[in-house]
Amino acid sequence: MNATRTLFFALTALTLPALSGCTQGQNDLESFVSETMQKPGKPIPPIPQLKPYVPYIYSAFSSRDPFSVPEYVEEKVDNGIRPDSNRSKEPLEAFPLDGLNMMGIIQRSDRPEALIGAPDNTIHTVVVGNYLGQNFGKITDIQETKIDLIEILPDGNGGWMEKPATITMKDSGTQGK
Repeated sequence: MNATRTLFFALTALTLPALSGCTQGQNDLESFVSETMQKPGKPIPPIPQLKPYVPYIYSAFSSRDPFSVPEYVEEKVDNGIRPDSNRSKEPLEAFPLDGLNMMGIIQRSDRPEALIGAPDNTIHTVVVGNYLGQNFGKITDIQETKIDLIEILPDGNGGWMEKPATITMKDSGTQGK
């Protein structure tokens, strides 16, 4: 206990001079504050004027609803074009047209047959009249480097329209006859 008391007095003796230094030498601080207070202050800018709130009046209640079918859309005209729903699907109709590759052609009894590579790594032979792709594409012509077909697509008005499409051979080195 005697050692604790001695340690307390030693710390107190070292701390008192440091604390007394904090109260001396404030004259320069006090003179700086008094000089600063005597200087005139900068003018304060005026408060900005707020513009009065003008409410927006929504006046489009009489306009067409953008989420409904426009009234000026022509009625569905039956042009006779529609996919044949009674025929059975062919294997290459399971793939999108851009996923099919023309690999070459084979000439059999004066009738060209095209070799088509499918995404499932199988090769199919097709002739004019076969179907390709997911849009009811019917082959109309087979040439040495391309296959022409007609797809049947929705026209956006509830009907159907025909669109020509072509599959070309990617690499002429794979062509076979």
